[in-house]
Amino acid sequence: MGSVLQSLPNAEEAAVAKLSSRELAAYVETKAATQQVTLTHRDGTSHQVELPVSALRLLVDILTELGEGNTVSLIPVHAELTTQEGADLLNMSRPTFIKLLNDGDIPFHRAGNRRKVKYTDVMQYKQRVDQERLAALDELSALDQSLNLGY
Repeated sequence: MGSVLQSLPNAEEAAVAKLSSRELAAYVETKAATQQVTLTHRDGTSHQVELPVSALRLLVDILTELGEGNTVSLIPVHAELTTQEGADLLNMSRPTFIKLLNDGDIPFHRAGNRRKVKYTDVMQYKQRVDQERLAALDELSALDQSLNLGY
């Protein structure tokens, strides 16, 4: 799969991440395609690197999450996931996830005796379920208003 920071950041790491995310965000040029960044080594030598602005924005997002004490996972959109990784992504048990696969809610294929799912298919399922939940909430809210329940 992608890159995962396995442990939660300690308090010092979180504080540094929070500060550096703010500082970096202030300097990211939103209209540029690339931006020069200077890295300074402990011995004082520096090196300039040209980075895509999209990567800098992603770095700001990562630092923000770390600053809030969260771990971070980077998953390439073309990645194939195991059933456990898919279940983790949807915050559900593996048996529940496998039931979704067997019911045809999320496409999968077999690699040997293991089921593999595409990250994009899992995220499409999540988006579809989220939209259905929002529609149900809108319907309940409209019903609530029509009955003057005042919630």
